[in-house]
Amino acid sequence: MTFASANTMPDLVAIRRDLHAHPELGLEETRTSGLVARYLEHLGYTVTRGLATTGVVATLRNGSGARAIGIRADMDALPILEETGLAYASTIPGKMHACGHDGHTTMLLGAAKAIAERRNFDGTVHLIFQPAEETVGGARIMIEEGLFERFPCDAVFALHNDPALPFGQFALREGPIMAAIDEATITVHGRGGHGAEPQETLDPIVCGASIVMALQTIVSRNIHPLDPSVVTVGAFHGGSASNIIPGSAELTLGVRSFDDGVRDELQRRITLIAERQAESYGMTASVDYRRGYEPTINHRAETDFVRDLAIRFAGPDRVVDLARPSMGSEDFAFMLKARPGTYFYLGAGRDGADKPLHHPGYNFNDDLLPIGAAFWTELAEAYLAAPR
Repeated sequence: MTFASANTMPDLVAIRRDLHAHPELGLEETRTSGLVARYLEHLGYTVTRGLATTGVVATLRNGSGARAIGIRADMDALPILEETGLAYASTIPGKMHACGHDGHTTMLLGAAKAIAERRNFDGTVHLIFQPAEETVGGARIMIEEGLFERFPCDAVFALHNDPALPFGQFALREGPIMAAIDEATITVHGRGGHGAEPQETLDPIVCGASIVMALQTIVSRNIHPLDPSVVTVGAFHGGSASNIIPGSAELTLGVRSFDDGVRDELQRRITLIAERQAESYGMTASVDYRRGYEPTINHRAETDFVRDLAIRFAGPDRVVDLARPSMGSEDFAFMLKARPGTYFYLGAGRDGADKPLHHPGYNFNDDLLPIGAAFWTELAEAYLAAPR
């Protein structure tokens, strides 16, 4: 693979497939970030490594303009065993680019080359290659380590491919576009014993089952019907054999919302239900509640800017405004909380042939690479257009 002509389709595909074959999990993206950094240095960018361990920021200045733009691509893979059977499938068992971050990284690298060659802007471009979107929130770590103090941005932008949307379609939304995500672990403390003598025990399995059912009433009976929220019990662990009543059981919850007040109420009700249900069974329950990603809230001016540009770029028939936000989550939320900007989707669908994101059979649609690279290029140039 050569860096000299990486903005051509074959070279973009080669880069993307190389990244796909060598996936790395959050904060482990050493090979990926090394490739990214070397590529950008070759193009003449000032490259800073090491934010959030493996993050890379590439800076290019042109003209005398004072404005600066930030464009972010995520780099990490997922702990999934790939089942695509592709010639360039993951070479690392149990790790896979099942969300298309290999494609996001490659599109921004393609844009980096075009931006550097054309130099059709007046100001500063910061290209942010972020680790650990899927796990610990690399965006938050980069911000805590001084991202926007060291690389000031007037606005920040990011996209995500979506195989559920028609190919080449831009999908936007002002305001909330993705939910906050919190996690909770409920541990029910009972008293174990022989399965033949349940009267001598305090069965945490029965109590845990009651907690699971009671949790289902929070969204339906405690939260306003027009406030989107989800409480999911994703795991229930307890016991080891049919003739043993365990001493404890553990429930793992995912909790999603948009409004801060709703988020507080969800935490309060989950804790209260767990404790009171356990008490009614003569047991106790402890709740470890962890706040995760913030809701992803798009800013009006930047969303309007992307929408107008997308209409000129792709045509009005390929630009849609989403009627409702997604209950998924995204750590770009932290960047949008720190700076104005917007997050949007780029359709990658191939007539229903695509597996969904996070599926072991998913594969990024390479035909999207030149579209994403070209749009990022035009976005940077339009945002930093020289005064006329």
